[in-house]
Amino acid sequence: MFPMVARVLILCIGNTLMLDEGVGPRVAAELLRRSSLPEGVSVLDRGSMGMALLSDLKGARKVLVVDAVDNTGLAPGTIVAFKPEDIASYEAFHGAHDTRLVDVLQAAEVLGYQLEVECLGVQIQSVAAEDYLIGLSPPVEAALPELVQHCLEYIDAKMTSVE
Repeated sequence: MFPMVARVLILCIGNTLMLDEGVGPRVAAELLRRSSLPEGVSVLDRGSMGMALLSDLKGARKVLVVDAVDNTGLAPGTIVAFKPEDIASYEAFHGAHDTRLVDVLQAAEVLGYQLEVECLGVQIQSVAAEDYLIGLSPPVEAALPELVQHCLEYIDAKMTSVE
């Protein structure tokens, strides 16, 4: 019997109307533009966190959440990798309806989902603007190719691993 290849989900979170908060959807657009993504990989552009993400997580085994991050103490455009439990206590990582990523993952665990979750973020420069603006600040825009490359490396690593 052949080993099963894990299903990989790249879950990109963000609001494109809030400057750097839109980095997740930009990463999704770049990944989806590529025709070379392997079978078994899903890339989803999701606006904000909430329990609705449970349906996205169903059936996935390995998940990479891509989002904007703040208050890291790092320069804007710096890419950070972390585990969901690393941010569990931070109030800043709440999404729609005051739902945290860890809340969604705990609900998924209760439902029996067996997920291996990692997070990739980029330190923002700004999410505030006088008017709604679509675009990224220069340092976050400059980090985009490296962020996409990290996602592709994650896909390669997870698709070659066996359960």
